[in-house]
Amino acid sequence: MDLLTTLVDKGLRRELPTREEALAVLATSDDELLDVVAAAGKVRRQWFGRRVKLNYLVNLKSGLCPEDCSYCSQRLGSKAEILKYTWLKPDEASKAAAAGVAGGAKRVCLVASGRGPTDRDVDRVSQTIEAIKEQNEGVEVCACLGLLSDGQAERLRAAGADAYNHNLNTSEGTYGEITTTHTYADRVETVQQAQAAGLSACSGLIAGMGESDEDLVDVVFALRDLDPDSVPVNFLIPFEGTPLAKEWNLTPQRALRILAMVRFVCPDVEVRLAGGREVHLRTLQPLALHLANSIFLGDYLTSEGQEGRADLEMIADAGFEVEGTGTTTLPEHRADALAAAEGCGSHGGGCAPCGSSEPEVPGVEAPSVESAAEVPGARTDLVAVRRRGAGTDLAPNA
Repeated sequence: MDLLTTLVDKGLRRELPTREEALAVLATSDDELLDVVAAAGKVRRQWFGRRVKLNYLVNLKSGLCPEDCSYCSQRLGSKAEILKYTWLKPDEASKAAAAGVAGGAKRVCLVASGRGPTDRDVDRVSQTIEAIKEQNEGVEVCACLGLLSDGQAERLRAAGADAYNHNLNTSEGTYGEITTTHTYADRVETVQQAQAAGLSACSGLIAGMGESDEDLVDVVFALRDLDPDSVPVNFLIPFEGTPLAKEWNLTPQRALRILAMVRFVCPDVEVRLAGGREVHLRTLQPLALHLANSIFLGDYLTSEGQEGRADLEMIADAGFEVEGTGTTTLPEHRADALAAAEGCGSHGGGCAPCGSSEPEVPGVEAPSVESAAEVPGARTDLVAVRRRGAGTDLAPNA
């Protein structure tokens, strides 16, 4: 297939595909799917070998968000029956993080719902970062706290944060249909603030919200221009009680094509297989390891994920290996560039799933939806609210 030969050659040279080539990947047929995965896998192995980086989420503050992001179970007005709690104390958060590190996680992602942190919140998170670093030698810490104000990225960096996550989520052209309480430009600015402070930038997308192929290509090309070190690819988890509860637009094959397109456009960047993989990829998750070089271990912010032990078995059975703390995730040319910018010296770029926050404002019309029953292969039974780990008395799934 000439398209795939061209894309592999470009990926090995770190050359950007054309928009037409990226769209063509999304338009390939199911009969061509294994060829697409094999081609993107060559690019993945060139820059990351067969290593898989494990990341672990700690939800520092759950629910009660003032933003109106349609995809989020934590949004204001959400009727999703998720856990709701205010800030974990630093020792509670550190204990939760330790469970993920014990399970093999190299990076801990500290996430809090809300529009953005106050200065007091930054102090609180800084104490948490320091506690985690003190108790877990070599662990990387990524913060995901929403929109940043002047000086906050520098304060997080000084406290020991290695990275900051803030996702673009969808294309600029359709962003207003998903969120009205902040703008696409606000998100871009926060990522740039993190980069300017020497933090490793993590920014990605959410697929499956009813977007077009053109929208997907637009947001991935925008991410390539923004040049984060890590690109998490989330697949919408349609929570009951949110405006997108009936948006079941993905098949396992579609999810794999999206991941392959991201790998071709971002060949030497950490591509993170993030929220929703169990719901939409299901038994094809091992194939996704040929495209993504990083995953979340165990549960997510408000939803349950695959058991941590099952994640480790899947990685081993697929012929991959867990990346150790002594290994730099990024290829040498990217790691050197980050170090030159006074970023994380041990850096291996990455972070959280869907950004940090978000929720419903009166008068905002929810996007139109279709019945899940009309989408072949939809598994609504796989959406499960997290009831363990941070914010509970039950042991986490790590």
